[in-house]
Amino acid sequence: MNKPALLMTGALLALGGHTAVNAQAFPTKPIRFVVPFAPGGGTDFLARLIAPRLSDSLGQFVIVDNRPGAGGVIGAELVAKAPADGYTILLGSPGSMSISPHLLSKIPYNSLRDFKPIALATASPFALTANPAVPVKSVKDLIALAKARPGTLNFGTAGSGATGHIAGEQFKLLAGVNIVHVPFKGSAAATTAAISGEIQLTFENLPVALPHARSGKLKILGIGSVERSPLAPEFPTIREAGVPGYEAVTAFGVLAPGKTPQGVAQRLNQGIAKIMHNPEVRDVLASRGMRSIGSTPEQYAQFLRREFDKYGEIIRKAGIKLD
Repeated sequence: MNKPALLMTGALLALGGHTAVNAQAFPTKPIRFVVPFAPGGGTDFLARLIAPRLSDSLGQFVIVDNRPGAGGVIGAELVAKAPADGYTILLGSPGSMSISPHLLSKIPYNSLRDFKPIALATASPFALTANPAVPVKSVKDLIALAKARPGTLNFGTAGSGATGHIAGEQFKLLAGVNIVHVPFKGSAAATTAAISGEIQLTFENLPVALPHARSGKLKILGIGSVERSPLAPEFPTIREAGVPGYEAVTAFGVLAPGKTPQGVAQRLNQGIAKIMHNPEVRDVLASRGMRSIGSTPEQYAQFLRREFDKYGEIIRKAGIKLD
């Protein structure tokens, strides 16, 4: 081997060794944990549950940084364009990772290329709810009524393009029914409208819907997970209630910029997985209708790919457009 080749080989080995050392030393300063939504919501709650425990695990402060706007796109863009060193991470949601890329003609990142999946943290199912005055007791009843009266029933969600909207459109496609979407400015407004009878149905996250169902203000016809929820096992899944293949959940996971070194990503994964497998954390999340997961990076990457493709197909078939 000639001298230039030897020098090049030595430089590459040194660079590889430097990267390994950096990964082993990580972290040496505080980590910014970007939440792409405003303080006080479910996403913010999850981040603030994880952050202090991750601080303890890594030996550095993990600081929650709320960057709301554009359905999560603003915060996601910030992380996608941050230095790929593990010191800026994102709490990813379906909106920014799997839905907006199919709805917006211009989006400032590629959600499958510009992020490195760290761990799928939690999942919670959507619930199909009805005002008590709607003359149905089951999903099959609802499908029969919707087919008998096409275009007369409606469902409310947190807004056009929101995860609940896509959950409703998926139901329409798989059940073969025509139910009109009514967008609201947030899930609280949609739920209030369903309780008052202004609208007939909602597709809302189970933790939001459950208290109203148990108080008799709404009735849950089915939930969107593949298996019944441990939080509310009395309610059938929408699949078993008559819509094979249906699945609608809100899943949150942690991501880093796409070129983050593998060793750094693995270090972050170990810390987050340990938190999500903690019995106390599991109990806290279960009380709010969330299933604690704590996956490997590879499992989260596969999940994101499936969700991205699924939402894209639903949006295309339903003809949903925002711009």
